[in-house]
Parts: sequence; C-alpha cells; structure tokens
Amino acid sequence: RGMTRDELNALSVLALAHVGDAVYELLVRTHLAEGGKGRVVDLHRAAVSIVRAPAQAKAAAVILPLLTEEERAVYKRGRNSHVNSVPHAASKAEYHAATALEAVFGWLHLAGEGERVRELFAAIAEALNY
Repeated sequence: RGMTRDELNALSVLALAHVGDAVYELLVRTHLAEGGKGRVVDLHRAAVSIVRAPAQAKAAAVILPLLTEEERAVYKRGRNSHVNSVPHAASKAEYHAATALEAVFGWLHLAGEGERVRELFAAIAEALNY
C-alpha cells in the first residue's frame, strides 16, 4: 500500500524528487546490470551518464506525452520548483526537467504505483536506447 493522495500532496515537490532520484537511479542500475555489462567501472560510467540532468531532461521529454493528468500536475510542480543551484554540466531548463522527472518517479513510488514506474522507465529505456 502506498501513501494516499492527500499524504503525497502534503509533501514538498523536492521531497518527491529526493525519493525519485533514488528510484530512478535504481531503475537505471538494474537495467544496466540486466543488460549484461559486466565490469563495475562500465556499469558506473553508464549509470552516471544516464542519471545526469541533461540525460534526465531527455527522459522527461519522452514520458511527458504519456503522463496522466495527475502525473502531469506533479511534473509541473517539479519543473516549477525553486532550486538553489544548478550543476555546471546542465542548463537551468535541463535541471528543472530532471527535477520534474524525479518528482514524478518519487510520487509514483510513494503512491505504490510500481507497475507504472516500470512502464514509464521502459518507455524511456526503449526511446533512448539504454
């Protein structure tokens, strides 16, 4: 059982993104390990390239048309959130899109929507050839 919609909506969007960051990275690491890359250094390099803000912004563009109205509202909250700093390797727009992606994954995970999480990640992995 996941959190109720009221409980989820009471959380800050950055708390959702905090959880979503871990969920997304675990999905990436699992996908890469299942894909047969054997050396840890190769797994790590591939994972880092996929979880960086510019790559997450591309992933966000993939799933945006697939989101339900409720998921899109979470996405918009994440995209419009106030962040204190942006990494040097990302533009402000990329960082906001990445935060939005993470917020959606965090929200779905906390809602107990594991199947939806896997569905959206599968669409990303297929579209971006991960």
